Amino acid sequence: MTTFGDILQNIGDFGIFQKLIICALSFPNIILGFEFACVFFIQSDPERHCNTDWILKADANLTSDEQLNLTVPREHDGSFSRCRMFVPVDWAIGTIREHGLNETTVCQNGWVYCSSLYTATIVTDFDLVCDRANLLQVAQTVMMSGILLGCLLFGPFAESFGRKRAAQIPLVVVLTFTVTTALCPNYLLYLISQFLMGLGYGGFRLNGIILATEWIGASKRAWGACATQLCGAVGQAILAGLIYFVRDWRTSQLITAALLGAIVIYIWFLPESARWLLERGRTEEAKELILKVAAINKRRFSDSLLEKIAIKEPEKKSNFLMLIQSPVLRKYFFAILFTWFSLNVAYYCISFNVGNFGLDIFLTQLIFGLTEIPVHLLCVWQLEALGRRISSISTILSGTILCMLMLAFHQGNSVAVTVLATSGRFIMNWAATICNIYVQELFPTSCRQTASGLGSIASRAGGLIAPLVNMLAMYHWSIPIISYSGLTLVSGGLCFLLPETRGIELPDSFDEAESNRNKKATRKERNSNISDLKSSKL
Repeated sequence: MTTFGDILQNIGDFGIFQKLIICALSFPNIILGFEFACVFFIQSDPERHCNTDWILKADANLTSDEQLNLTVPREHDGSFSRCRMFVPVDWAIGTIREHGLNETTVCQNGWVYCSSLYTATIVTDFDLVCDRANLLQVAQTVMMSGILLGCLLFGPFAESFGRKRAAQIPLVVVLTFTVTTALCPNYLLYLISQFLMGLGYGGFRLNGIILATEWIGASKRAWGACATQLCGAVGQAILAGLIYFVRDWRTSQLITAALLGAIVIYIWFLPESARWLLERGRTEEAKELILKVAAINKRRFSDSLLEKIAIKEPEKKSNFLMLIQSPVLRKYFFAILFTWFSLNVAYYCISFNVGNFGLDIFLTQLIFGLTEIPVHLLCVWQLEALGRRISSISTILSGTILCMLMLAFHQGNSVAVTVLATSGRFIMNWAATICNIYVQELFPTSCRQTASGLGSIASRAGGLIAPLVNMLAMYHWSIPIISYSGLTLVSGGLCFLLPETRGIELPDSFDEAESNRNKKATRKERNSNISDLKSSKL
């Protein structure tokens, strides 16, 4: 029986077609990074004071300084209060000047913002300050909840309806709710739009990687996930420039929507995964696609291989149930699940804290993006040179050490803290990229999408609780760092349970996945068979 790995060797496992599909599925990640603009680029505590225009009824000619002196109390350091005002009274301006006001209250008619880095943010548009300041973390959490649900919904969706549709439909969802987000008149509608946008975001990130990976041979498989992450890093760097020049969050959302519109058009013409078609028993469709790919790669598909493609009956038993019932795969599954979860807790705890490291927020975000670009290029080399297992353990433990070192520096040392946070963040992202590849190589085609989906759910759950972990800083600034560093330390140990999968063909059945360690022994024999087929073709 011919395996799909044999087919890829024959038609080209990393030819023109594979490079085109990687570019097509990776490029959207540059734009998707802009979706985080409205929750990354905010001033958590902008300069402001209560709106006290009520006093202008007593004297419309008051200067701004006079108005503040008469209506806003001062703090102990002499600055005007940001969250309180004097209770409005129906007195003449002379009486107010003579006796003054003493009774204070919370802001009753909104705030007046000044000296802001931005023209408009969700903080200023929806007044997420003072007793509403924690709603900023709620916005971050709601978006991550949508991403999590997107992984949950579109993972099984891809198993039943194909990788192609599961990559296309989420992008349409992202486009639609990026537009509605920009037009939201209030905070509640903003949360709903962000949740639904996150749903599409999670669905595409999950399925785009797998659609690309299933067309690539074992020797270049790392490029499927690394190219996606690389484009995401480029997007993070461009994001800094976008917000620097466009300092209105609504405008940035509309620009993002316009760019996504162009992507949605071309993404609709992507091919399905032939590996998935064969697994579902749709052999004729798979053969047609394989012939097209061979033509694009300028290779002639062997007739002998074509005849050996086995027609499969779709698996009737629950693939997830089979995964859990297997002691070997169950061990791999929960190890990779916890690892992915802990890495994303750390990554997003640092990312959502971008404005609190003490340096210029635009510079910090630019550094975040630029430092990730060489990391993903090095990741490809490391995976092929050292293998998945050693790469995973070394990156996780290195990132953990860098994060823990932040505890050794006082918060006032902004340069040291920013360097350590940036270094720890991109190494955690590096390790997460390895998880993206690992999860696809450990499990068979029939449940690969389900396993990847559940792994992505675990990773998004990490992103979901990250804002809540950051909120622990109200008790002490070191608690969040200790929390996410401890999680990654444990996950680094769990990676010792995982097998090496470098250079091994993706498993198409549960038996192949469970006997993963034995595949290297048969690789020489398989390569010999492929060479014979190539010789016969010539």
